[in-house]
Amino acid sequence: MAAPALHVEGLVKRFRDPEGGERTVVDLPALDVGAGEAVALTGESGAGKTTLLHVVAGILPADAGTVLVGGEPMTGLAEAARDRLRARRVGYVFQTFNLLPALSALENVELGMSFRPGVARPREAARAALVRVGLADRLGHRPDELSTGQQQRVAIARALAGTPTLVLADEPTASLDRRNAVACLDLLLDFACEAGAGLLVVSHDADTLARFARVVRLEAPAEAVS
Repeated sequence: MAAPALHVEGLVKRFRDPEGGERTVVDLPALDVGAGEAVALTGESGAGKTTLLHVVAGILPADAGTVLVGGEPMTGLAEAARDRLRARRVGYVFQTFNLLPALSALENVELGMSFRPGVARPREAARAALVRVGLADRLGHRPDELSTGQQQRVAIARALAGTPTLVLADEPTASLDRRNAVACLDLLLDFACEAGAGLLVVSHDADTLARFARVVRLEAPAEAVS
């Protein structure tokens, strides 16, 4: 049996507070996302949803527990090794897009592709990804020359280029009107289904959550650790 796109077990992440104690931000006993499965993650503000995505992606280290992406351990690795695993396995759609303002849409996606090993022609792959999201006529446009919906499509193209094992999206519809929000979700859901990638989407929007067969609610940890 193939490994799930994501397996989380006993995951804990803490941050130090100004008084010198430690505050538990994420305390998640278990979470699996299968290959080709789309899961929505919701919860109140402060429940640690974005922090969880950052730990799963290896941007932040875990304090305890296990994260496997496509069967490969993300936890227990040094930062450079987490970066390499993220480049090979994870596509991330950030809430604020994180596009470089001086680069064109094509260059933004191509730069993201350059960190993925095994991509022989990153510019061609970047171009194909932008065509897939409907931006064939915007390849040379910089972010400030694109609408908010188009910027989100560039961010999605960057995340999906190179066929990642797991796609993470943090509030991908938060800054979009309803028409663009639907189109954004269509792109993510279609990719997960077609490519057999796991998809984990953080959202608090009821219309967005209704598109998912499985919704997981993340609860804030009950108490801090001193």
